[in-house]
Amino acid sequence: MSQQPEARIDWKSNGVKVIRGDQLDPNTAQTPGMDRKAAINLARVGAQKIWAGTVSIHANAKTGAHHHGALESVIYVLKGRARMRWGERLEYVAEAGPGDFIFVPPYVPHQEINASTDETLECVLVRSDNEAVVVNLDIQPAEKPEPVAWIDPIHRS
Repeated sequence: MSQQPEARIDWKSNGVKVIRGDQLDPNTAQTPGMDRKAAINLARVGAQKIWAGTVSIHANAKTGAHHHGALESVIYVLKGRARMRWGERLEYVAEAGPGDFIFVPPYVPHQEINASTDETLECVLVRSDNEAVVVNLDIQPAEKPEPVAWIDPIHRS
């Protein structure tokens, strides 16, 4: 009984890929008030299950309300101060700074705000699928959002 030789994988073409910071692609779904750039997606590197890139929000700016469909999102703050509002009327608020992670569950209406008046907010963004799903919403925000402490079942406030 003869066995077929296993197909050899071309690791040079199908292995690790490095995407330089000056080679990010701005041709991705956008929301008013921010600039997203793709680093990792299907078109650029063949990613099947994730999307990753950067997002910048100018000083004292805020994005339009939006959600990302069924996708989960993780935002890692590199520089600046992020103020997140979310909910049916963006009635909840919390802030994050450099080194903090933000998790946005599927379908959550949200808005990113640069809490700094003089520094660009710079973040790394990762999503749970290679599609760049962005659904921009027309929401009348609540006047005074309710602060929410970022806690989990292990770390009580």
